[in-house]
Amino acid sequence: MADWFADNGLLLGLALLDGISSAALIFMVAVGLTLVFGVMRILNVAHGSLYAIGAYTAASAGIFAASLGLPAWASLPAIVLSAALVGAVTGPLIETLLLRRIYDKDPVLQLLVTFALFMILEDVQKLIWGVQPMQNDTATRLLGTIDVPFGADVIPFNAYQLLLLPGVALTVLVGLTLFLRRTLTGRVIIAVTEDREAATAIGIDSTRVFLLTFTFGAALAALGGALSSPTASVVPGVGASTIVLSFAVVATAGLGRIEGAAIAALMIGLGRSIAVYFAPEFEVVVPYIIMVAVLLVRPQGLFGVAVTRRV
Repeated sequence: MADWFADNGLLLGLALLDGISSAALIFMVAVGLTLVFGVMRILNVAHGSLYAIGAYTAASAGIFAASLGLPAWASLPAIVLSAALVGAVTGPLIETLLLRRIYDKDPVLQLLVTFALFMILEDVQKLIWGVQPMQNDTATRLLGTIDVPFGADVIPFNAYQLLLLPGVALTVLVGLTLFLRRTLTGRVIIAVTEDREAATAIGIDSTRVFLLTFTFGAALAALGGALSSPTASVVPGVGASTIVLSFAVVATAGLGRIEGAAIAALMIGLGRSIAVYFAPEFEVVVPYIIMVAVLLVRPQGLFGVAVTRRV
């Protein structure tokens, strides 16, 4: 064992750092997905397209800012503003024009409708941005690298991926938890989540709660995409791969479990990253092996609660 660590310690360190960075991005999408499901009881397949649109918008904004001669630090607020813009525009449009019409419909119909929306948005991306890869790595170059000690080795790692991505993910987790539990609006959302009919009976406007929730969830998906744009090229199909990973996280954690999504994202992010370095042929299947292993033991997910079914 000591010999193995001596030979592979550097690779293991890189795998762990990459896994944390990857987990942060997956969590950003998964937490929006699980929030929307927890409140609205709709599993939104189109959530992955919002991630992709956020990535494309942030990359475009960064390139535009550079063309204007703005300083490099302007790329950081451009990322946040891009995500906010995507959430503010797409969230209300999708919720008002589409989802509001299928809230009380069969879950299979809801799934088919959101899948159709996903396919439409995939083509819209190609119409707007084309099919060529797009990237703006100004933010990663701006923050540079830092040396991370790992045993006897020192690993130079990108500061954007090591500090900013996990920092934003942790801020979202803590902020969202505090918002839902400590604010009046958050308690209203929880009330609608627990019992929509009772909440409506005491005067809570569930329609407005749904609109707010979906818009916020869309913004979180777009933020995940915007944060990923400086680290990798944005290409057609990135939304599909992301939503599949997010489904794995949500299923592993338990539908509607925000804190659980963070732990499940870390498990899947680390598992996938370790596979990349030590068993590349299993990279694609590792997240789903983790998901299946958990669901075989706990069908409701790690943090889900078994619900009594009425017959």
